[in-house]
Amino acid sequence: MTDSRSTILVVDDEEWLRHVLEARLTVMGHRVISACDGDEALACARRENPDLILLDVMMPRLNGFEVARQLKHSPQTEHIPIVMVTALGDAKDRARALEAGADDFLTKPVEVSELKARVRSLLQVKAYHDHMRHYGQVLEAEVEHKTVALRQALASIKSDSLDTIYRLARAAELRDRMTGAHLQRVSQYAVAVAQATGRSPEWIETLLYAVPMHDIGKIAIADGILCKPGKLTEDEWAAMRKHPEIGAAILAGSRSDLLQMAEVIARSHHEKWDGTGYPSGLRGEEIPLAARVTTIVDVFDALCSRRPYKSALATEQAVEIIKEGRGRHFDPAVVDAFLASLAEILSIAGRFRD
Repeated sequence: MTDSRSTILVVDDEEWLRHVLEARLTVMGHRVISACDGDEALACARRENPDLILLDVMMPRLNGFEVARQLKHSPQTEHIPIVMVTALGDAKDRARALEAGADDFLTKPVEVSELKARVRSLLQVKAYHDHMRHYGQVLEAEVEHKTVALRQALASIKSDSLDTIYRLARAAELRDRMTGAHLQRVSQYAVAVAQATGRSPEWIETLLYAVPMHDIGKIAIADGILCKPGKLTEDEWAAMRKHPEIGAAILAGSRSDLLQMAEVIARSHHEKWDGTGYPSGLRGEEIPLAARVTTIVDVFDALCSRRPYKSALATEQAVEIIKEGRGRHFDPAVVDAFLASLAEILSIAGRFRD
């Protein structure tokens, strides 16, 4: 794995020793560069990125210990093996060199056979580490590429899923002479209000997909009741009030977080904060938050939309009715969130017109 033209940096303040080492390493087939002191060695290592450094210990100003320490603390040069070339034989000096980052030692005067062995061994280690580092970079780039592709695929799946939900839920809404834009508006309104309540992005995303199914139970209500232009009779109204429980029954029993939230919304979006709603007469925070959010945006959109039995109200009138329902029909905190996000809601209304 070694390269016969590996670059080796020789650092020594004694010119004759630099020349000796340069000559021996050149004969071995390596490219040799040199430095006469610690400062020049640091600059040369950063500029040339050598495969190996032969570093003298005893140099003026910046000794070999400090040079090794600085090299090993820099991300640019920390991977370069360092051989300390020293006349010091004390165990403490060797320990100090190891602590500074030295990988091996050569003792002056340097034996040719020992020089060859040390250089060959450390260049093999360097080549292996370079190979693994390059492999790691390639692998990281491949993982990033795959991650981007997966994110794009997931986004496409989510978009397709939401489109499917809109289309299936529209089966119930069309029987009520509502449009697909109603489902889009209500789900987007719900997201805006939920964001104003500070819910997590994950919860809000689930809400986005769950809200369009809030009236799925209407699929079981007779056309004569659902599309009646006039006031419903008591029996007809009783039948209409069954659609939340029918919708919940359609969605019940799933292990999916999305369908579980959709079931909750379908069952409880006609409950009222003061307990006068249906089908269970839940009061206050007994009503799940997802249903409380859906209730206010569904009512607002209904007020602003034309139905068989009524004309559309102006936006200002609809907002006033929402305000009047604070603490009675609607959760006060959700009303505040609705009003705080009103500019976004009106923008959504403009994007999804009937």
